Amino acid sequence: MEAFPLFVTCPRGVEPLLVAELSAIGALDAKEARGGVACRATTETAYRACLWSRLASRVLLPLQRFELSDAQSIYDAAQTVVWPDLFASQSRFAIEVAGRTPGIANTHFAGLRLKDAIVDGFRAAGHERPDVDTEYPDIRLHLHLDREHGTLSLDLAGESLHRRGYRARGVEAPLKENLAAAILVRAGWPELMAGDAPLVDPMCGSGTLLIEGLWMAADIAPGILRRRWGFEAWLDHQPATWKRVRAEASERRDVGLAQLGVRAFGRDLEPRAIQAARANAERAGLAGKIQLEVGDAIAVRPLDPTPGVIVTNPPYGERLATDAELVKLYSLLGVTLAQHFRGWQFGFFTARDDLAPRLGLRASKISSLYNGAIACKMLRFEIPGATPAPRASDDAARPASAAGDATTAVPELAEDFANRLRKNLRHLGKWAKRGGVNAWRVYDADLPEYAVAVDVYDTADGERHAHVQEYAAPKTVDPARAEKRLRGALAGIASVLELPPARLHYKLRQSQKGTSQYQRQGDAEQMHVVVEHGCKLYVNFDDYLDTGVFLDHRPIRQRIGAEAAGKRMLNLFCYTGVASVHAAVGGAAQTVSVDMSNTYLDWAQRNLLLNGQHSQLYERPPLPGTRLVKHALVRADCMVWLEAQAKLPSPPQFDLIFLDPPTFSNSKKMEGTLDIQRDHGRMIRDTMTLLAPGGTLYFSTNRRGFKLDTLIESQFAAQDITAQTLAEDFKRPPPAHKCWAIQRRSGGLPVSRSAAIAGDDED
Repeated sequence: MEAFPLFVTCPRGVEPLLVAELSAIGALDAKEARGGVACRATTETAYRACLWSRLASRVLLPLQRFELSDAQSIYDAAQTVVWPDLFASQSRFAIEVAGRTPGIANTHFAGLRLKDAIVDGFRAAGHERPDVDTEYPDIRLHLHLDREHGTLSLDLAGESLHRRGYRARGVEAPLKENLAAAILVRAGWPELMAGDAPLVDPMCGSGTLLIEGLWMAADIAPGILRRRWGFEAWLDHQPATWKRVRAEASERRDVGLAQLGVRAFGRDLEPRAIQAARANAERAGLAGKIQLEVGDAIAVRPLDPTPGVIVTNPPYGERLATDAELVKLYSLLGVTLAQHFRGWQFGFFTARDDLAPRLGLRASKISSLYNGAIACKMLRFEIPGATPAPRASDDAARPASAAGDATTAVPELAEDFANRLRKNLRHLGKWAKRGGVNAWRVYDADLPEYAVAVDVYDTADGERHAHVQEYAAPKTVDPARAEKRLRGALAGIASVLELPPARLHYKLRQSQKGTSQYQRQGDAEQMHVVVEHGCKLYVNFDDYLDTGVFLDHRPIRQRIGAEAAGKRMLNLFCYTGVASVHAAVGGAAQTVSVDMSNTYLDWAQRNLLLNGQHSQLYERPPLPGTRLVKHALVRADCMVWLEAQAKLPSPPQFDLIFLDPPTFSNSKKMEGTLDIQRDHGRMIRDTMTLLAPGGTLYFSTNRRGFKLDTLIESQFAAQDITAQTLAEDFKRPPPAHKCWAIQRRSGGLPVSRSAAIAGDDED
C-alpha cells in the first residue's frame, strides 16, 4: 500500500509520547510538531491509528496547505480540491476551524467561506449540494489557521478520539481520556502492568484513570466502542481492511479480559462520582474489575503487599476552592504514601505544582502537560522502602476506613508534637468535660517549631472536628522545614484526635494587606451547631478564616449572660452575635447588635433564632428616636454609628456594652481606616456616652502590646479583668486578648460629647 501524509493531534505536552505510539502502530517518519505529530501511513495504519491510539485527539489527512491572507484565500484554496472525489453529495459534512490569523478576525466566517467553496465545487461538477450537519456529520473537515498559512484536512476519526464511548454523554469531566492515558504512561504504568501490579486512584472522580489503565493492561483498543468513524464516508475507504483491523481488536479484547490479572481500586469523597465511575466501568466492559468506594483519599491503603502504581489527578479550583484545603490534602496525602505505599510508583498530575512540595516527596521525573488550556505538571515519584505485609486481621482486599486509621503511628518527624498534643488532650479534655465546654483550644504553638493553633469542636450531632490554624512562618525559617513540620503536625492531629481527614479543617493565618484577611475562604456553606453554656451557636469550619465563635471570649460571654437579666445590652462589632445570644438567653430586656457585614448579621440573626429569640435586621441605622425591637441587628460602620449616637442630645442608654473591635481594618465599607491602638480612646469615650448609670462597658482587644489610653484610665474606672476572662485552655503567655471592665466613676455624670472632644484634643 502507498503511504500518505497524516497529522495526528494530541494534548500539548503529549507529542513525544505520541511519536513512540504511532511508530509502534506502523506510522513512518513520525516527527514531533506543536500540538501533534506529522507522519506517513498506509490506509491500514491510518485505521490502526484511529482505533488504537490512546494519546491522539484527531487523525487528519491534509488536503491542501496554502498561503493565508484573508477569507477569500480560504475559498480559493478550497476550490482546488475535487470534492466529489472525496465524498458523495449525499453525505452530510461539518467544518471545524482552529487557530488564528491576523487577516481573519472571525473563525465562524472562515468556516462559512470554506463551506461556500465546497458547495460550489459540487455544483460546478454537476452534483447536488451536500448538506451541513454539525451534530452528526458523515464527513468532518478541519481548517487550521496558523498566521500566514492555512491547512485544510479531512478528519479520518470524525469525532475526537478522546471520546471512547464509556462515559455518559453530556457529562463534563475534568480529565479527557487521552490525557489520562498520557498521565498513566508518564507514571510508569505500562512497564508495571505486565506483572499484574495493582493500580490505585484515591481521587478517582468518574474513574477515567482506572478505566484507561485497565484497558491498557487488557490490550483493549481505545476506539473499540465507537460506532461512527470519519473515514467511513470517505470515498477511498477500504471496508475489507477496516473489517479485518476491527476484528483483530475484538479478538485481542476478549483474550485480554480473560487474562487480566490487574487489581484496581478507586475512591472519592463524592458519592455521585463513585456512582458515575461504576456506570462508566460497566460500559467499558470492566464490571467487577474495579473496586470503588466512597472515602477520603488520605485514608487510602494498598490492596495487597505487592507494590504497584498509585496515580491521581487531584481537584484544583473547582472541587477545592482554597489553598488551605489543598495544603491539607497534599500534606496528609504525602504522609499516607510515605507510611503505607513504600516501594510504589506514584503519579501526581496537578495544576498547582507550587504546592507539590507539600507532599514531602522528591519527584524522580517532572513533565509538562496541558489539561485544555491549563498548564499542568506530571510528577512521578518512586516512594522509597518496602511496604510491610498486612497483619492477619487486616482485610487486604479493602482499604481501611478513615476511622479505622486513627491509631496509625504518626511520622517520626512529628512525634514530639504528637506527645505534647496527647498531654494537652488528657489535661484539657478532663477540664472541658467537667465544665461542659464543647469547643476549646487544645494546642497553641506550645512548641515553637510547630506554630499551629488547634481548636476542638464537639458538635451537637456528636461529631468531633478540629479547626487548625497555621501561623505563617517568619522569613528566617526555611520553607521546606516549615512544610515538613506542618505535614507532621497535620498527621499527628488526625491521629491523636482520632479524626477522619474530612473533619480536620486547616487554615493559614497571616498578616495580609488590604481587605484580603476578611475575604471568604470557601463556599461549602456547611453549618454545624455547638453548645456553649446553654447557648446553641452555628459554626462554619471551611468558608471563613474564623469559625464564627471566638473561643477565647467564652468566659466574658458567660459573664455577660449572667449579668444580662432585665438589662439593655449593646454589642458593637458584633460579628456573628454570639455575645448577644448569651445576653438574650440570660434574659436581657433588649439587645442591639451593630456590624457592617451582611454575612455576619445574617449569621447573628440565625444564631438568635436557633435559641428561640426573634430579631429584626435594620439594613441602615434607624432614625433617632426610633423604638427598636427587643433584639435588633443594625447594619452600620460602628465608628460612624457611635459618633452619630454620641452627638445626639439624648443618646440611647445601655446597661451592658460589649466592645470588641478588630485590631485593624480598611474595609471598603468603612469610612477611613481603623487602628485599635490609635482609635480606641475616641471609640471608648463615644461608647461611654451610651452607658447608663451603673452600667458596665466590657472592652476587649487581641492587639499584641496594646496599651490603654491613660486618659481613659483617668476619666473612668477601668479595671483590667484579663485574667478573669482567660479560661484554662487560653492560659498561655502572651494572653490571647486583653479585657477591661469600664464604668463611670462613682457619682459621675453621663459623659458629654464636649468632654470626649476635649479628650481627643489632649490625646
